[in-house]
Amino acid sequence: MISGLASYQQWLALLAGSLLLSALLGLLKLPAALLLGPMIAAVLVEVGGGRIRLPRILLYTCQAVIGCMVARALTADLLSIFAARWPLLLALVLSVIAMSALLGWLMSRWRILPGTTAVWGLSPGAASAMVLMAGAFGADARLVAFMQYFRVVLVATAATIVARLWAGPQVAASAPIWFPALHAQAFAETLAIALGGGLIGRMARIPAGMFLVPMLIGAGLHFTGLVAIELPPWLLALSYAFLGWSIGLGFTREILAHALRALPQTALAILTLMLFAGGLALVLVRGFGVDPLTAYLATSPGGADSVAIIAASSQVNISFVMAMQTMRFLAVLALGPAVSRFVARHIPASSGVLLPEDAKTQLLSQVKEDEGELD
Repeated sequence: MISGLASYQQWLALLAGSLLLSALLGLLKLPAALLLGPMIAAVLVEVGGGRIRLPRILLYTCQAVIGCMVARALTADLLSIFAARWPLLLALVLSVIAMSALLGWLMSRWRILPGTTAVWGLSPGAASAMVLMAGAFGADARLVAFMQYFRVVLVATAATIVARLWAGPQVAASAPIWFPALHAQAFAETLAIALGGGLIGRMARIPAGMFLVPMLIGAGLHFTGLVAIELPPWLLALSYAFLGWSIGLGFTREILAHALRALPQTALAILTLMLFAGGLALVLVRGFGVDPLTAYLATSPGGADSVAIIAASSQVNISFVMAMQTMRFLAVLALGPAVSRFVARHIPASSGVLLPEDAKTQLLSQVKEDEGELD
């Protein structure tokens, strides 16, 4: 069992499992193998009794680097997409948010989960940001974390499979040159954007600021031509692994135990949301001529960072994908508190099975500490 190993041995097991699973997924020509492999390995280590945690500095760094990767894709094409199709994008974004809120309200109304937990758990935003905001608005952070991470796993897995089936073997790019020659100035400027923007996001206590602020700063500088963002494959691979470990290690035994009773209903709600998003993708394909894989990734209710990784390794219109994902993420951050208050007013006060107060307080403190939000 993993629990009997020393910390360094658990890290070695996690690293070995990540390499093995990434290689196997790579042989299957699946996009985002470098994300899914470490994520699955981390889940196995955690449920096997592991007690290791990714250092916060590595999590912050990977979020900032992936933010720069997204910024590199936010080009003039993206602005033209916003300008030409903003009513369509807004309608699709609000539709997904409305469906997630409806499903969350039903789970709360039927007393499957306590309070507004289901609303925050199904919100299609960044998982870490949703957990923190949920705790601040009185939801059960433990179950929100489970729902968010479970949704990320299901959506990321489904998206990679759909990318493989729809796009065929050509999805997988040729073997990358892991250590190419770097343009020193461009690489230094990219690191400055990632680290400086991430620091600003952390100090300003912006939800998902370590991802969002570098993305916005990098997008502005890249769009105007002031900076050429350069991210070598080895740096992206490390960032994907760190993100996968962060997600996978969130599946603690305690979270799984408390969520077991609601697991079938939770899975059904997440799959319903995914099917609804798939229906919106079909509307884009049939009504607006968007290619199927681009439409699916654009409407997919996963986190913008994980979807960005999948899109980057697939032959899609990444600008359109990130336009949808970014707009929805910002909309969830803006509308989430109002939706939570609305649901709280329209559900029975005693709904759900409440956890012991000390367990909730302990978990929320741990979650906030992991995300660097404690004073």
